[in-house]
Amino acid sequence: MREIFIDNLLPDKRSGSGVFFDNFAIFFPSAIGILSGANISGDLKDPEHAIPKGTLLAILLTTISYLAISATVGSCVIRDATGDLNDSVPLLNGSDVCEGLGCGFGWNFTRCSQGADCMYGLAQDRQVLRLVSGFGPLILAGIFAASLSSALAFLVSAPKVFQCLCRDKIYPYIGFFAKGYGKNDEPLRAYVLTYFIALAFILIGSLDVIAPLISNFFLCSYALINFSCFHASITNSPGWRPSFRYYNHWTALFGAIISVVLMFLLTWWAALITFSLILFLLGYVTYKKPEVNWGSSVQASTYKMALSYSVSLSGVEDHVKNYRPQCLVLTGPPVLRPALVDFVGSFTKNISLMICGDILMEDKMALAQRSTDSLVKWLNCRKVRSFYTLLNGDSLRDGARTLMQATGLGKLKPNTLVMGFKTNWRECSPYSLEDYVNTIYDTFDANYGVCILRMMEGLDITEEMLCEDNAAFEPDEPPQQQCTDDTASTAPSPSDAHNSQQDHHIPSNQTTTVFQNKQGKRTVDVYWISDDGGLTLLIPYLLTRRKRWRHCKVRVFVVGQQQTIEEDRKEMVCLLQSFRLDVHDVIVITDSERPPLAKSLMRFENSIAPFRLRSGEQEGGIVHPGKAESPWRVSDKELDALRLKSERKVRLNEIIRRNSKHAALVIVSLPVPQSDCPSSLYMAWLDSLTFGLHCPALLIRGNQQDVLTFYCQ
Repeated sequence: MREIFIDNLLPDKRSGSGVFFDNFAIFFPSAIGILSGANISGDLKDPEHAIPKGTLLAILLTTISYLAISATVGSCVIRDATGDLNDSVPLLNGSDVCEGLGCGFGWNFTRCSQGADCMYGLAQDRQVLRLVSGFGPLILAGIFAASLSSALAFLVSAPKVFQCLCRDKIYPYIGFFAKGYGKNDEPLRAYVLTYFIALAFILIGSLDVIAPLISNFFLCSYALINFSCFHASITNSPGWRPSFRYYNHWTALFGAIISVVLMFLLTWWAALITFSLILFLLGYVTYKKPEVNWGSSVQASTYKMALSYSVSLSGVEDHVKNYRPQCLVLTGPPVLRPALVDFVGSFTKNISLMICGDILMEDKMALAQRSTDSLVKWLNCRKVRSFYTLLNGDSLRDGARTLMQATGLGKLKPNTLVMGFKTNWRECSPYSLEDYVNTIYDTFDANYGVCILRMMEGLDITEEMLCEDNAAFEPDEPPQQQCTDDTASTAPSPSDAHNSQQDHHIPSNQTTTVFQNKQGKRTVDVYWISDDGGLTLLIPYLLTRRKRWRHCKVRVFVVGQQQTIEEDRKEMVCLLQSFRLDVHDVIVITDSERPPLAKSLMRFENSIAPFRLRSGEQEGGIVHPGKAESPWRVSDKELDALRLKSERKVRLNEIIRRNSKHAALVIVSLPVPQSDCPSSLYMAWLDSLTFGLHCPALLIRGNQQDVLTFYCQ
């Protein structure tokens, strides 16, 4: 009836009826079935079209039915009624007053407005539908049918989603529920779990308590789904192509925001618990980094941000305060030189760029055979933040030149070349020796800094891997994987490690190097013989910021005169303090110009003896024409011209061995190769500088670019 409908259309808030959002939380579960189709998308023949059509049609029909029932009931039932047939108007005395809408229809419910306990009416009776229906039990049957259908829909769909989550192995201890049974791979175990969870909520025994909790979790799901759609849209990923023509990413964002707001308005404490649980699960996945690739929008967002920042960075001019040693490391396959990888990773991780370069010089077909992904996994398993690049080259020099010219992106481009010391320089082919030294020439010509790492036991572990993988000594059971992030890896076969032409995999047991150990309270000795822009001082500073090197003390050795030793020391201390470098001690070397010991000088001469030109090849000081074909050969004239420099290198090695017996690392200024210095003599210099050191030695030389500044702003 019109009067009843208009009267019920307006709000009438009463004490004890709760706030609007309490009632909304109870009503909301009646509209949570819109995800039923999405949850069983794997069982649909055409989910792309079926889910939008089915969901929108279900919302439309549900909305129409809810509005129709509300309008029907609101048109024929007043708010308050006593339910007593004696309260009709004709039976009352004329002196009684009749108030309310019921008076117009022959009923006097005045006592309801005066505080009497009225159990009937639209505002009082929760079973009002039974009273206005043609057949009351049909309403009860409909309630049971709707409840069971909703429960069965989620009982079927939720375990399937949970089964997929278990199979992805994202979280521990839930893999038991991943097993499926039958032709349709039904998750029976997950069904049982869902049943007990539902039973636990039923045992609460109060629908008014259960409804807000259910509403809270569903709103959280809607918020995450809407935000995921919005996030996928703003990343501009070509793979995100929603087929729904009316989709708009701003609508998705609005849906996410309104869902979060409603969560806190309905039950704020449950919303806090829900978000805490979501953040915990997200943090766990972020920390563990499971081997699952969904092509998520986070990957697309990361790519977009990296691309945007890289392009923006290209327009920024370089400044000394922002200098970072961005290293191109000639590691070959990184698994074969783990010490070199660990050392560079020690001062570049989360600070600057590191690229492991692998140059294939023997077999051009090996480029397609070598597995780049497995080597990147090995780096990740070792927690080294580095890129890996592989290319073909006719020689080390050719490959390094190509890497220096082509590697990098905008400002993310290497400025320092790091390589291992060529320990077999006496036995190797002279062309290989010439190629190695020319690579250092080209590096300086390319305006790069150079770092050469030498270790007493060498850097290449190919022979060790061959011994470990010898079939005659294979263990009965394969060793357990030793990777902290549970990354699956495989090992290179002996033939692969030997010829460097086959596919390189990851060793099952990670090789431990000295740079993975805590260095204790030993020293890092820096022999700063020549100014190179400050790179020689910056590297030890970056190293000592790391946890493993934190307790090491940096000592700086400089060359000076005995007469001005105190002035030289004070000047250097003041300079280092201006650079804000934490140096434990500054030591002035005053005896560097003394002649070296005879045995040390004899050892140096014996090292270059195989490369000396014989007396018959030199006539009257004129070098034989064959010298041009063998530029690595050393003539007496060249040796005499560079004798003073050679003796200083030998003498400096004696000083280093005397002062740095217990050092964790020795850093020495790298001599710059000269055009009049044969490659064999230059290698003899490098060998003499680092001879007899039991700790790692780093020969380093900057490109004369300033990398340190006095100014803090």
